[in-house]
Amino acid sequence: MVVKFNNELHTVFSMVHRTPGNLRGFVQVKMRNLRNGSQIEHRFASEDKIEKIALDDQEMEYLYDDGEMYYFMNTETFEQLGFTEEVLGDAVKYLIPNLKINIEFYEGRAVGVELPPSVPMKVVETEPGLKGATVSNVGKPAKMETGLIVQVPAFINEGETILVSTSEGSYMQRA
Repeated sequence: MVVKFNNELHTVFSMVHRTPGNLRGFVQVKMRNLRNGSQIEHRFASEDKIEKIALDDQEMEYLYDDGEMYYFMNTETFEQLGFTEEVLGDAVKYLIPNLKINIEFYEGRAVGVELPPSVPMKVVETEPGLKGATVSNVGKPAKMETGLIVQVPAFINEGETILVSTSEGSYMQRA
């Protein structure tokens, strides 16, 4: 949920309703500022009013980057837009060509990115795989095509494609 707090947009990522004993209830909220990325905690009393912001979601397909900007194409209008790393945040680690993502806009300005739950990525650098290490719980670091480092099982080799969880940045399975 995105809310307007102190005239700035914040995304709520944790909320707990508390009713301590005979005192009035309140809501403890953890929010992230969409402009600068800072996190804050705030207690809202039951009588406090807060404005919920409606965002426009647009499905876009990642095309390429030129070192400074990351270029996407709107899948409905075929319009191409460029975004900086500040707007995309950690999502740049998971951007592979032709990946479809949802970008959230507020008043024509991109404010957030929604990635799919998992992304297929190619392993470009890792130690050689061990034969018979299919049951082992030992991991090894592997560098993906985007530069992301992921802990993978010992049987994964260079050149293989794996599914990487975008929420945790971890290995899920072979693709």
